[in-house]
Parts: sequence; C-alpha cells; structure tokens
Amino acid sequence: MKRKFWNWIKNEDESVPDMERTLFLNGMISDETWYGDEVTPQLFKDELNAGSGNITVWINSPGGDVFAAAQIYNMLRDYKGSVTVKIDGIAASAASVIAMAGNTVCVSPVAMMMIHNPATMAMGEAKDMQKAIVMLNEVKESILNAYESKTGLTRARLSHMMDDETWFNAKKAVELGFADKILFDSDEDEKKKEPEEPEKKPDEGSEGEEEEKKDDGEKEKKKKLPFQQDSMMFSTKAMNESFLSKVSHTDAMIPVNQLEKRLSLLTH
Repeated sequence: MKRKFWNWIKNEDESVPDMERTLFLNGMISDETWYGDEVTPQLFKDELNAGSGNITVWINSPGGDVFAAAQIYNMLRDYKGSVTVKIDGIAASAASVIAMAGNTVCVSPVAMMMIHNPATMAMGEAKDMQKAIVMLNEVKESILNAYESKTGLTRARLSHMMDDETWFNAKKAVELGFADKILFDSDEDEKKKEPEEPEKKPDEGSEGEEEEKKDDGEKEKKKKLPFQQDSMMFSTKAMNESFLSKVSHTDAMIPVNQLEKRLSLLTH
C-alpha cells in the first residue's frame, strides 16, 4: 500500500461546508511515482480537490522535478480559498518554488530554505550542449518569476542568489521576503507591542546591592555553563552526513530531450 504524504482534516459533521483543511507535502517532488513516496502533481491535485475552503500546506521537501513543482505551484495559486504555507523542516530547490504560492508563508524557527540554479543532463555535440544551456536559462527565468512575485527583490539579486546556491534560516527568509513570518512568534509580537516601562533610577545607597546582584548573576552563569557546553557535544561528522544525505539529490536531473519536450508543452 502506498504511503500518503498529505492528509486533510475535516469536521465530523459533513454538512458543514468549507472547513479549513491541512495538507502535508513531504518528500521528493516528481512527475511520476517510482517508490510510492514521491509527491506528484496528480496525487496532489486529487487531495487538493477533495474539498473546499481555506487550506494550510505544511512543506518538508528537498525539492525535485522543476516542472512537477511548477504544476503544484499553479494549482495553489489558482485555488479559490486562502492558502497558508508552513515550512517545518526544509523547502529547498523546487520545493521553495511551491512555497512561493502561499498567500501567507510561515517558516519554523528551526527550518531552512534553499534556492539554486536548475540542472539537467545533456548528451551530444556542441549544438546539443548549447541548446541545453538556452533551455536551462529559460527555466531559471520562470523560477525567477515566482521568487520576484513573492519577495519583490530584483531579478539580478535573485539570480545571484541562485548562482551561489543560497541557504536561508527563518529570520533571513523573512528578512528577504521569502516568508512572511516565523512560526510560534506570536508571544514575541505581543511583547513588542507592549509599551516599555521607563527605566528606574537606582536609589542612593543601592550601589552595594547592585554589585551583589551582579556577582550572584556571574555565579549563576558559571553554574549553567557546563550544561550549555554539554548541549553542543554531538557528532559533527554524523550531523554533516545526515544533512548531506537529505540534500544531495535536491533536483531531479531531467535529460535535455525531455526538458525540451516538456518546456514546449508549457509554452503552448
């Protein structure tokens, strides 16, 4: 039995229309499924059209097929209800394009985003290589359309980011416009809204008390320091290997002849 990588939540009372639904988009994005755990446009379409109303799409994907991602992006942009995208792990490569379809994009404080240039495989003589380069440039321009529409950044700046394979943490994603807010930050927002109390001047003769509090604070820091160090004592090698295994196949390498055929279908 194939695993489902997205579900939707509905009210037990089926008579209640337009309930908000939640879909989970996890795993590689592919034009067709081979192992049963890929996200394909057809499967996503079936789930998306299974109901109506506003939706929340949780994304945790290293990317994949750029054309499959484009189809899912278009489905979400064309959806009648409001679309909220929440990135809870990683939205890299083609998955970052899908994320741009959200009316509101939220990113977990521990999540990552990554954008880079599209890639393909090509065989043949020099003219075949040149044709592949032209098509890759056109695919890049189409991706830039999605990033530019969401972020408002210039195409030149976005293009340089893609050239450099740029990674964003949550704060950087919000700062650059790839996301609208960081998840779970509502408490911090409320604190910012509260007026700051005026700083009280210390009373005369209280200098000794302030020094004593300062010394106690330093002692407390010294007590906590070993525990802070221990929390960082994990294997860097194991972490790197795990991380690289997640992102080493970020893009599905589409042969150039298929790339040309599918690009022509999109332009007609």
